[in-house]
Amino acid sequence: MPPRLGAFLAIVFWGVAFVFTKRVVSEIPPAALVFARACLGTLLLLGLLAWRGERLLPPRRALPQLLVMGFIGVAFHQMLQAEALRFTSAINTGWLIGLIPVWSALLAAALGRERFGPLKVVGLAVGFGGALLVVTRGHLGGGFLALPSTRGDLLVLASTVNWAVYSLIGLRTIRELGPTQATAGAMMLGAAMLLPFFLAAGGPALFRGLTPVGLAALLALGFLSSGLGYLFWYGALEKIEATKVAAFLYLEPLATLGAAVVLLGEPVGVATVAGGALVLLGVAIVQRAK
Repeated sequence: MPPRLGAFLAIVFWGVAFVFTKRVVSEIPPAALVFARACLGTLLLLGLLAWRGERLLPPRRALPQLLVMGFIGVAFHQMLQAEALRFTSAINTGWLIGLIPVWSALLAAALGRERFGPLKVVGLAVGFGGALLVVTRGHLGGGFLALPSTRGDLLVLASTVNWAVYSLIGLRTIRELGPTQATAGAMMLGAAMLLPFFLAAGGPALFRGLTPVGLAALLALGFLSSGLGYLFWYGALEKIEATKVAAFLYLEPLATLGAAVVLLGEPVGVATVAGGALVLLGVAIVQRAK
């Protein structure tokens, strides 16, 4: 597959994941959704490793790193987003996820890996100003933090910080083991961590309540978003420059927006779109600033 096509498909899969998640959490608890998603993604990645003739289980020396990745990037991260989508819209989630590169830049600056000059500060201010506009829907006066919708937005924001940390922690392991084995190992361990919560929520009986549409959305989350999305993205990174691949990230909120309007009938507010545009502008400034 051409690398640019792979990156584009990964972004589409990740963008519509918020729409699918929004649908599934209306039918089953978040713990059941995230556990099933991790299991399905793991099965797909293990199947690919077997087809390639590669070892299925990661080396023992990598288990500590994979345990951390499984907790931060799979169990905790996806539970945050699934819980968030019980309260906020898929459109809001898609826009706010765009802040991840800003958090990554801040972490890199905190660790002394890059400087945070005046232009990056401007980008940071623009990005967070846009996020504030998305969260408040343009109502910047008193009472804009009213629950339940804002609770979901704040959980999404927390997940963006969490993912930036995961990306920083997992980079070395991904380079050492390769993206397929590292991601499969993290997903497998993440699913193991989620198992007690899944059983406490009701276990396999929960899936009987899924409608055909809900089941299709859950399968898409597992196989497309958690499985093929990662494969296509890392496959593109192996063949073309990271900056060129990263440019596709700007399309993710648009994929979410289109899918949420068509599949969920979510309304599109002017303030939300304006805030989302500011988020993307802030990210572009941060990424391009020297």
